[in-house]
Amino acid sequence: MKASKISLINAITLLSMGSWGYFELESRPVTALIPVFVGLILLIINNGVKNENKIIAHIAVLITLIILFGLIKPLLGTIERENTFGIIRVSLMIITSLWAMIGFVKSFISARRANK
Repeated sequence: MKASKISLINAITLLSMGSWGYFELESRPVTALIPVFVGLILLIINNGVKNENKIIAHIAVLITLIILFGLIKPLLGTIERENTFGIIRVSLMIITSLWAMIGFVKSFISARRANK
């Protein structure tokens, strides 16, 4: 599967799971919307990734890497609170972000090999 399609799936997952998590919380802190904003950014730049724009693809990789590491603390928090749906939501966001990272790396490797 192409990196742009995987990134699109990741963006939609971040948007949907992040929104669900935000509206499920009673306190609704603004920080709970971070995955939503990241998903929105990835969705906006996905056309550049699809067109194989190197700069945009590298920006998407950086954003994906940041959110991947940024989701570790929320995962630990949901595990501590024993929130099963929260664990599933955050785990799904982590899995799709990791999948996107792998897709980007494979795409960069194949592009480098094609240029040789």
